[in-house]
Amino acid sequence: MKNCQTSENQTMCRILRIACATALAVAFAVALPQPARADNVTPPPVPDNIQVEPGNKAFLVGHAVGTQNYICLPCPNPSTTTCPDASGFAYILFTPEATLFKFEDNTKQLITHYFSPNLNPIPPEKKDTIRATWQDSKDTSTVWAKAIASATHSSDPDFVADGAIAWVLLQVVGAQDGPTRGDKLSDTTFIQRLKTSGGLAPKDCTSSEDVGKQAFQPYTADYFFYKEDSN
Repeated sequence: MKNCQTSENQTMCRILRIACATALAVAFAVALPQPARADNVTPPPVPDNIQVEPGNKAFLVGHAVGTQNYICLPCPNPSTTTCPDASGFAYILFTPEATLFKFEDNTKQLITHYFSPNLNPIPPEKKDTIRATWQDSKDTSTVWAKAIASATHSSDPDFVADGAIAWVLLQVVGAQDGPTRGDKLSDTTFIQRLKTSGGLAPKDCTSSEDVGKQAFQPYTADYFFYKEDSN
């Protein structure tokens, strides 16, 4: 830059050197490999009987807002937990209806939750068995899941709020990609329903006159989705 030897051009040359150095620094930074985005899904502490087995990692969480929908029916066996008293009648859950939103942002819909036939079962699950269902709102990938056993739900008052439905651990028994190969939920292995509020059935199903009565009970919950940990 021989022209920089003249006094009148010294200021302009300094500006050009600074601009060139800045451009090189920006280009170098863009060319460097960018760090992977951290997975910040951290489930809260849960009772021992609904812990997810080792080898699985939470990858998605959604805050559900909806209803637990019940119908009053005669009890097939009054001694079962679905028929807790001697009246011979009880509200039976026939489906949840809930929308899962992005955690702490109830304007961004993520998933729809309901009951449906399992269209793509994982053996030994049988096709068309009615299961709890979660469908991604964008790519329509879908999973079906069931509680593994009676020990996979908890009403422990140290965790579950008074008047709230139980916290639950469910194992995926069916999965299906969306029609355009969307697979956001397809690798899910387990789902936890945690941080519940509301959703319990009312107590006015006590006689034959109540049979057929429906109750749509508002509830909220946080659903944590797990997949195999590849690390």
